[in-house]
Amino acid sequence: MYKQMSDFHFRFMAFYFKLRDLFLPPKRILEEAEIKPGCVVLDFGCGPGSYSIAGAEMVGAGGKVYALDIHPLACKAVQKAAPKKGLKNIETINSDCTTGLEKESVDIALLYDTFHVLSEKKAVLEELHRVLKRDGMLSFNDHHMKEDEIISAVTEAGLFRLSRKGKKTYSFLK
Repeated sequence: MYKQMSDFHFRFMAFYFKLRDLFLPPKRILEEAEIKPGCVVLDFGCGPGSYSIAGAEMVGAGGKVYALDIHPLACKAVQKAAPKKGLKNIETINSDCTTGLEKESVDIALLYDTFHVLSEKKAVLEELHRVLKRDGMLSFNDHHMKEDEIISAVTEAGLFRLSRKGKKTYSFLK
């Protein structure tokens, strides 16, 4: 539900994220999402996979991470990085919205720095709502948006309600 960026732009973004991750490790952000061993996580708009890889380490062998992105290079990056870390609990999904996951099969959905580029925001929120378990949580971050924009955009359709605001993320319950 958003325009795929060029391969050059994706590679530049991936390089930038590697630098970012040195100063702000993904696990520090994911701690706010309260990812626990055994959880099923969907990283929607996973990019080069910083949060997918860190999340897979956090959920352990008993958990699962689905890394979804519209860009084929994103899926390839995750598929390349996972074995290097000894991770077998990550599956990539190349899609712009539809996950193909079963209804109420995900504990935590990550929507980090992606929302502002979505053309069909409501459709994405509906898909996340569909795949999240009854007590599932949407962990949200988008530094391109102000706090009031984030809260109203995610809650206006009545699919999610704000649970708490962390230092870097917003947590919304289904």
